[in-house]
Amino acid sequence: MPTPPDRPRRAARAQEIESLAEFDRAVAEHGSLARCRVQAVDLTGRTDALLRLDTTDAVFLGSPMAPEAAARVRASGALVFPPVPGLPFDPYRGCPYTPDELFASLEEGYEATPDARAYGWFRRTTDDGDVFASMLRAIHDDAVSDALDEVLDGCRVVGVMGGHAMARGTVEYAGAARLGRSLARAGYTVATGGGPGAMEAANLGAYAAPFADTMLDEALVPLAKAPSFRPSVTEWARAAFEVRARWPEGGASIGIPTWFYGHEPPNAFAAHIAKYFANAVREDGLLARSTAGVVFLPGAAGTVQEIFDNATPNYYESYGEPRPMVLVDRDHWTRELPAWPLLRSLARGRELESRIALVDRIEEAPEALARLVAGSR
Repeated sequence: MPTPPDRPRRAARAQEIESLAEFDRAVAEHGSLARCRVQAVDLTGRTDALLRLDTTDAVFLGSPMAPEAAARVRASGALVFPPVPGLPFDPYRGCPYTPDELFASLEEGYEATPDARAYGWFRRTTDDGDVFASMLRAIHDDAVSDALDEVLDGCRVVGVMGGHAMARGTVEYAGAARLGRSLARAGYTVATGGGPGAMEAANLGAYAAPFADTMLDEALVPLAKAPSFRPSVTEWARAAFEVRARWPEGGASIGIPTWFYGHEPPNAFAAHIAKYFANAVREDGLLARSTAGVVFLPGAAGTVQEIFDNATPNYYESYGEPRPMVLVDRDHWTRELPAWPLLRSLARGRELESRIALVDRIEEAPEALARLVAGSR
């Protein structure tokens, strides 16, 4: 069908190149780098290609190259954003983090890891009010969002929200892990806030999904020896990596933590970690990407905020029809922190009313979610 004359044709999206293999493939297939976006790829070994190929309107983000190559591509109309030396992170990164990346050097203690050093940089630069550092944080967070969207393309994502205080070795932690396992086995991609407590438990459950049921029960035992990231993040993280070493190549899930809450380390069971500097971007992005619904475990102020951050676009149907919301633990959400009565009042008489549920036990959450998903079809 031809494009109507009053509707401009959308320009084709520029090709993104995020690895040396993709660079070589683009050169071989197209013989041009015009309009390409080359992101965090070391091009010091590709000088010959950069000196001869068309790079009109290309953008090179944090991609090291020889001085003569950089001069030539700039002269031909490309933009070159060079790497920034001395940073404990790459602001132009083209993929989410991995646990191994964030916890590198853990054998020397958590303070030596890239995760801890990035938090230290964040604290120093926010105190200084450095506008250049603010720009770097914004570029980093946008790059992380783009990388996360690529990972989640085509996935049915269920968010699992809950507090960081849930300790390993408790009945509640084991229940949250079984929830994550059930969701993963049902074909959902589990996404959490990426931190400790209920978040770690759900990511652990997704990690355990490909193994026999006994694996999760066995894994909970060594984890319980370091029940919290306080007083030692190092011991807490080491216990998780011991589990990963004993049962390698577990199921994939998503963790979306933030350096804004730097006292909360990321957990090691999410395969893809999209860590942000800006907490507001992180929270909104996590909920917006939970396309198949959200399960809310007991939590405090942060989880209450997430309930209503999620309820607002559902109320206004900003994403289309409302997405399922399941709150777990009737006593917690009606007596301790009575978010459920307010949520139910907001939903009354709207489409949202058929997309919310409150259950007593965590074991009921997968069935409740499935019922709400079926009702939305």
